[in-house]
Order: sequence, then C-alpha cells, then structure tokens
Amino acid sequence: MERAPKTDRTMPLAHGGEPQERKLVLVGNPNVGKSKIFSMLTGQYVIVSNYPGTTVEIKSGKATDLDYYVVDTPGITSVVPHSEEERVALSTLLSGNVGAVLQVGDAQNLRRTLLLTLALLETDLPVVLDLNIADEAEKKGYVIDAARLSKSLGIPVVMTVATEGKGRRELLEAARRPSKSSLRIAYDTRVESAASEIAAHLTDYPVSKRAIALTLLSGNLPLVDSLLGEGRNESRAIREIIGRTQVRVLEPLSRIILNARMALVERLIRECVTLHVGRGFRSQFAEKLDRFSTHPLGGALLLLGILFVIYEFVGVFAAGTVVDFIQNVVFGEILLPPIVGALSRVPYALVRDFLVGPYGQITMGITYAIAIVFPTVTAFYIVFSFLEDTGYLPRLEVMINRLFSIIGLNGKAVIPIILGFGCGTMAAIVTRILETRRERIIATLILALGIPCAPQMGLILGMFARIGFIPLVFFFVLLTAQLMAAGWLASKLLPGQTTAFVTELPPYRLPHLRDVAGKTAYRSYWFVREVIPWFLLGTAMLFVADLTGALPGMKKLLDPVVVGFLSLPADTTEGFILGFLRREYVAAYFFDIYGRGLMDNLQAFVATMVMTLFVPCVANTFVIIKERGLLVGLAIVCFVVVYAITAGGILNAVLRLLHVTF
Repeated sequence: MERAPKTDRTMPLAHGGEPQERKLVLVGNPNVGKSKIFSMLTGQYVIVSNYPGTTVEIKSGKATDLDYYVVDTPGITSVVPHSEEERVALSTLLSGNVGAVLQVGDAQNLRRTLLLTLALLETDLPVVLDLNIADEAEKKGYVIDAARLSKSLGIPVVMTVATEGKGRRELLEAARRPSKSSLRIAYDTRVESAASEIAAHLTDYPVSKRAIALTLLSGNLPLVDSLLGEGRNESRAIREIIGRTQVRVLEPLSRIILNARMALVERLIRECVTLHVGRGFRSQFAEKLDRFSTHPLGGALLLLGILFVIYEFVGVFAAGTVVDFIQNVVFGEILLPPIVGALSRVPYALVRDFLVGPYGQITMGITYAIAIVFPTVTAFYIVFSFLEDTGYLPRLEVMINRLFSIIGLNGKAVIPIILGFGCGTMAAIVTRILETRRERIIATLILALGIPCAPQMGLILGMFARIGFIPLVFFFVLLTAQLMAAGWLASKLLPGQTTAFVTELPPYRLPHLRDVAGKTAYRSYWFVREVIPWFLLGTAMLFVADLTGALPGMKKLLDPVVVGFLSLPADTTEGFILGFLRREYVAAYFFDIYGRGLMDNLQAFVATMVMTLFVPCVANTFVIIKERGLLVGLAIVCFVVVYAITAGGILNAVLRLLHVTF
C-alpha cells in the first residue's frame, strides 16, 4: 500500500511519478463502505471502520479482475475542499492518468450521494456509481430503479452490499465500461458566464475546466490560491471574476450552484425511487436505539454499560484469567524452566544474564510482551473492532459533540481520540482531518496527555479487575475531568473558533465475525512486529544500566519524586525510566509489580494515573513534533511530563488525606 502524498498550502493539479497503469479512483462520502469495496476489487486487506474519517491516507493496489490500479481516497462531502482529507481526494482526482472514477454512495441517502455524483459528472471523467448498503435501504422501504437512474445520469449504476460481497460481478462489469455523462446542469446565467471567464484563464488540466471553475466559484477566495498557487496572474484574475460575480447576485455563489444541483437531485429521486411505507420491527428498533444512544442520559448509560462489558472481557478475563495462565503455566512451568536450565550451562555469565537474568531478553522482554501485553491487547482489539462495525462510534461522536465544544473541539475530534485508544502515533497523524490548526493542537494535547493506547488500556483494565469496577469508573471520571480542564485552558489560550459539526449516522449492524477476526489479526500482527523489538530494546537498556551501575544512580536521583512525592515503591522507578521509550513497557512493568504484591491498591491507582498521563512514547513524540512543529511539539511533551508528576503527587496526597484505600 502507498501512503498519501503530503499536501502543502498549494494543491497541485497534476502529479508526476504516478503508476503508468490507469487508475480507478474510489470516491465517496465518509462511511459508505469504500474501503470494503477496495478490498473487494484488489483482494488486499484494509482495516474497515464503521465511522467517518477512517481513510485519512490514500490506499492503492492492483485490481485482481480489472486492468486498473485502484486508489481509495479519503471520504469527502463535496469536491470543494474544506479539510485535509478533501484536499487529498481532490488532488488525486486532478492528478492525471485517471481511467475512471468509481463513486461509492449510500443507497439510503440518495440526496447526499447524488449531489456528489453531479459534481463528479461535470469533471468529464468516466464515472461509475455504486449504491452500496443496498440491504439497509431495502429494509427501510426504498426501492431504487437503478436502470432508470443509470439512463438519466448517463453512467452505469449498480447496487451492492459490500459487507456480504453481493453485487461484485455487476460492479466489475460496470467498471469495465465507465461512461462520460452528457448530462449538463443549467446554472444561473451569471454563474455560467463567470465559469466561462474562469475557464478561459485556466491552462490544460486532466479534467474539465468548467468543473474547476465551478469548484472555485463554490469555494471561497483563499481556495483559489490553495488550488492554483498564490500570486500567479491567473489566480489574481480569477479572484477578481469571483468577487465581481458575487457582487452581482444576492445569495452566495455556492448556494446558487448547490440549489441548481439539488433541484435535479430531487427530480431524479422522484423518478427513480419508490418508498414502501411498511417497516419491520428491526427498523423501528434501530430508530429507538438511535435516539437512546445519542441522548445525553441514555447515551451515558449505554457508554457505562459498554465500559462494564469491556472491563469484564478485557480486564477480568483476558488480563486476569488468560494472562495468569500464560504467565504462570505456559511460561512459568512449561517454557522458561528448560530454557533457563539449558542457558545456565553457558560459561559466559554476561551472555547468560543478558538472556535469562533479572533483566533478560527472554525472562523479561519476551515474557512481558507475549505473556502479559499480547493477550490483553488482542482482547481489546476484539472489542474495538466489534464496536467499529456495529455503527456505535458515530453515535458516540454525536453524544460527545456538545461536551467537546467546551474545549474548542467538535464531534469530528472523536475520530482521532478513538483511534488513540488503538495507537497514539497514528491518532496524532489523523488529527489532520480537523479543519483548523487550533483544533489540531488541542486534539494532539489531549491525545498526548491522557489517551491510553491499546496495550495500556488492556493492562489498566487488568489492574482494575483486581481493584474493582467502581474505582475504574472513578479513575476514568477523574481522567476525563483533567483532560477537559487541559483542553478548556488550551482553547482559551489559542485564538480561533470551533468549527461546525455535521455527520451522517450509518445504520446499526451486527458485525461479521470474519471482519472482526481479520481486523484483530491484522492489528495483533502489527503489535508483534512493531512493539516487541521495543520491549527487547528496553530490556537491553535496563540490563546495560544495571551492569554499568547507572540504574542504581538513576533510581537514587528519582527516588525523591517516585518514592517521596508519589509514595510508590522504589522498583517502579525502572518502569518510569522506560516509559520514555514505550508506554506499553511501563504498563506491563507496573502490572507485573502489582501482580507480585509489591504495590497496594492505592499505590496501583496512583501509579496507573501517572502512567496514563505520562510522556508519549518515542515514536509518538517524533510524530507530534513532525505534525505540530518543533516548538509546539516540545511544549506539549514538556507540559505532559510536568503535569503527570504534579497531578500524581496531588492525587496521592488527597487520597491519603481522605484515607481512601479502595
């Protein structure tokens, strides 16, 4: 797979270095199943998530049954770019060598789908329209005459259910015969005149000049510089045309263009769609569940119930029963004794200690990664994948939108926050989907400060499986309050306004076990490949530090903070030292110490809070600096370190003052 090309302030209209094969570009609104269609066409596995904004990077691959190089673009709401993902999608369409455009639309929401279709048809690129999620549309009583819609639009139209593989043959046939539509919308004469004037100033591009002109007229003046390049003669002339035309009309030009397209969309729906009034029990139940899950009280109760299920499955079962069995039986009784016995005969003590000593690669590094972290992170990935596919996460966006507005964010920020529970490094990259620099900085701060990644989350649940569920709820309430306070303060210090939030709710679905298993396997493989080397490196660092005498010195230096201020055992110092390397390591270290009875419940609570608020891992730190800049990135990291220690010390003092023991 290829990563999306990094976009800058100027969006190029053509790119070099593209594959010589013709491209089939997948385009569509967020959350319509494009990634699933991509997998259907290429046979490549892509993590498919049932919430908007998942596809932030461009994914590409050779089609198995088509003479195309398939490119999956980020979800967009229009061809007028307002966010990073829309800029990337439009740049791909304008990059040249596009053999066809496959628009994936939601059969339940034809208005939104067809609005994008009409804009795509004006590019003069060959287009195929795939109305996906056809089963849900049918359940809601929508009967779509795909043949008549195809005739009206002048392009192939097919119906698919990508999650079940239905419609694949028809989709492949349509992709082999994409069409350029002759349909032309008649806009207001002043808009048409302005579009012709703008087109005259444009040089040769791989799409219709009229389409580019209408895109510029639908946007704002800064879009001209972003699309064409600031300071160019044609940019200045086009800005003048747009300004002059806007003065001549009463409504915004974008609304005039939208109204003309919407009038045609309404006519197409009247001609091609029939609604059967009768609805089944499932549809009525889904509507009631929708209202309940987005209601402030109902949504909070549902979230609490989901948290309890996650606690029981990940914390009690995986981090308790499964980890105990693997650590004590598989490793403790079956694997480690013969390995340690065999290596004890190695004549070189240094080699022997490096492999099976107190800081041995096998006895600590491999054991921590495989026996403690791997089962918990796999269990969390199972739950996370299940929630993605049910359609619950977009409801969480809606419910949290009002809460996020307090800290200068909107519901769209839920996307990187949720992804942060999988991997903070990827989540920091995904903050690109937020529309303003202010929102991206606030979201990055919250991610770095207190969103535990999957291994951390699993081990946190494992710790609280022994402490209790009520302390877990108190822990997350306290953590949320701190994140809200930090976000609110950042929103007051950073200039700017919170952008509006509009989203579509996908239908609730019963996840397919095959998809959940595929996602879990993919993510677990990523963990083994990416994280285990860091565990081995961290263990080696401890071994070298102990061998050279540096470890006792560092412990002595940090004892006033760890033992004095935080009231934690001296052994936890080693975990904090390696926390700068990987957050998973400090989580596993504390989990092991607590399991051996070296920390009481109060100390475990404080240690877990400090660990959650602690500095991001090395990879995440580098990404934060890359995304936000050196000055802002270092400021975030330094703030997180100081805040984590300070908050932990205050929490320790307050809990001891109140004689809280859990």
